[in-house]
Amino acid sequence: NEENVVATPSFTSFGKTFQERLAFLILEDRVFSDRMLEVLNIEFFELKYLQVFADRIFDYKNKFRTHPSREAIEILLRTSLEKENDILKKQIRDFYAKMVSESNIGDSEFIKTESLDFCRKQKLAEAMIKSSSLIKTNSFDEISKVINNALKAGAEIDNGHDYIKDFEKRYVENVRNPIPTGWDKIDELIGGGLGKKEYGIVLASSGGGKSMILTHVAANALKLGYNVIFYTLELSPEVIGLRFDACLTGIPIDELRDNKKDVISDIQHIKGQLIIKHFAKKSASIVTVRNHISRMKNQGLIPDLIVLDYLDLLKPSKVRQELRHEIGETYDEFETMCQEENVAGFSASQTNRGSYGSSVITMEQTSEALNKNFGAYLTLGLSRTQDDKTRNTGRLTICKNRNGPDGMTFNIFMDTSVVDIKVMDEFDPKQNVVSLVNEEETKRRMRVKYEKFKNGGNL
Repeated sequence: NEENVVATPSFTSFGKTFQERLAFLILEDRVFSDRMLEVLNIEFFELKYLQVFADRIFDYKNKFRTHPSREAIEILLRTSLEKENDILKKQIRDFYAKMVSESNIGDSEFIKTESLDFCRKQKLAEAMIKSSSLIKTNSFDEISKVINNALKAGAEIDNGHDYIKDFEKRYVENVRNPIPTGWDKIDELIGGGLGKKEYGIVLASSGGGKSMILTHVAANALKLGYNVIFYTLELSPEVIGLRFDACLTGIPIDELRDNKKDVISDIQHIKGQLIIKHFAKKSASIVTVRNHISRMKNQGLIPDLIVLDYLDLLKPSKVRQELRHEIGETYDEFETMCQEENVAGFSASQTNRGSYGSSVITMEQTSEALNKNFGAYLTLGLSRTQDDKTRNTGRLTICKNRNGPDGMTFNIFMDTSVVDIKVMDEFDPKQNVVSLVNEEETKRRMRVKYEKFKNGGNL
């Protein structure tokens, strides 16, 4: 009775009966089979006929994108063994007939648990060997990916939303658990805010106020009791912190130091937690961010909103020939992170040169890579001309909205001294100038800015 033996690592120590029942479970249990497909090397089977049997099942799954029935496997055993010798053919068919006749596989949960544990350990060992060679090239992000992928392989699978069985889940109120932006007119149009596992982007030119928008949204989330991690790749955490102080208290940034007691008194009542983390430009990747999130979770802070100021300044996980491909992959990784970490995400992106002076910002003005917007649930376009900055005005356009209508542009009031941003009435493109403050107030503010500049301050 010829039974071909293969090299270790293998299931040899588990015995023949264990291996036969395991092979048959791969046919009988679709969910278990899907998990084993990710981690099983068929050469782990000590017996050649079990290797061939498992191989036929996996070939069928890969080819037809579905799990084989008993009828399908019986046809395969009659028609796909031409190249095998007669002894092996008989072993495979006798094995199958015996397992079908037994009808009930004893200790099935034990077999599934032990075999998955064995295979996942082998997968992790392979990843560690691969990682040792990557160390020589300083591919630390790639090492992290290799190890993380090995840890995920064979893990318990979420089979997704069953259309019939999960009917009631679709009708649960606030299934998205949206985090409001704080602008009622915007929130009404986007389904209440950004939901968990969704991300949004604000587009604006350099100096247009992207970071201010991000700060406003994050501050509003804090006031509502949500936990926020704010990643900054340009400004220091102290500068960002001062912006939050101004936004949450209404005290102008340049007056905060003279009103420290009032500031601390006000922010102590904020319901949510805020962590501001700084990374130097191009020093951190999405992998770095995820590692930091894991540390925060281990310390008891479970984030609801991740703000990244801003994604374009992250280091790509892989070097590509074209910058647009690197940036596109970074945005894809951000989307994946939001989904797997179960958080809402918000970031910003710079527009191209053609956007300077535009009264309305659209997605077509996105710099470097238009595909930044592909995965976004919400894309906002922020337009502020030099005249707008003097008048504390601007326009905010809903460029993309997966949870409602888009294409609307709103006038906004934007006072950066206190990070105060209000969405006003809908923008009328026939108007050349939008004025939300009177001429006297505009002149007063210009005089203040001039005096500050003359005395050595910054405009």
